[in-house]
Amino acid sequence: MNSPDSFISPRIDRWPARLDLLQSSSGLVLGLFMWLHMLFVASILLGNDAMWTVARFFEGYFFFGRPLPWLVSAFVATVFSLFVLHAWLALRKFPTQWRQHAAFWRHMRALRHEDTFLWFVQVITGFAMFFLAPVHLYLMLAHPELIGPYESADRVWSGRMWPLYLVLLFLVEVHGGIGLYRLAVKWGQYRNPSAMRRRLKQVKWGLTAFFLALGLLTLAAYVKLGMEHAPQVGERYVPAWQRSAS
Repeated sequence: MNSPDSFISPRIDRWPARLDLLQSSSGLVLGLFMWLHMLFVASILLGNDAMWTVARFFEGYFFFGRPLPWLVSAFVATVFSLFVLHAWLALRKFPTQWRQHAAFWRHMRALRHEDTFLWFVQVITGFAMFFLAPVHLYLMLAHPELIGPYESADRVWSGRMWPLYLVLLFLVEVHGGIGLYRLAVKWGQYRNPSAMRRRLKQVKWGLTAFFLALGLLTLAAYVKLGMEHAPQVGERYVPAWQRSAS
């Protein structure tokens, strides 16, 4: 006769599901922040004063009457922490052994499934970002006061940061775009999943192309300004209305 204990259901470990939800949530926040960040940085395309205004806004200049760069440092520290958390959660799913890599390659070649290939691209771009993104984040964390038209352009050109930013642009936009697409597929409820997947891919590649084009134009603008300002490198930008007032 079976004992009562034999009918007790095994305890379900919910932590993998919780960590997966946390990974999706952190990825969503970082992906949306990525797009907003690109729009804010692209304010240089509207003119030096527009970029200065955006930079001072995040320093609280228009609320407190003076810039408070530590506000930017606090925000960057939050983003940095979220980035590290998301990377740690994502590493749980990376193949770590040669046999796992070999099995994945066989699986990908046999299925020829586009979403499987996109996941692989996301792994590669995410791995590269793990080493490159902290360089930019640390600079913003340590020197938040050096964000502005001249200051940022000097960092891009005279500081020789433009190659890093060029590589990061493609890594971030491709990785983030794929990630947001996969989140929509994973968590969305659709009557016709196949049709919706095709539409989501069209939206995904459209947004990726848009932000890549915007990012290249923005980087080119900073490079151009940095080259022009190279003889006065280190000079802080003063907006037109402050120059006229003085």
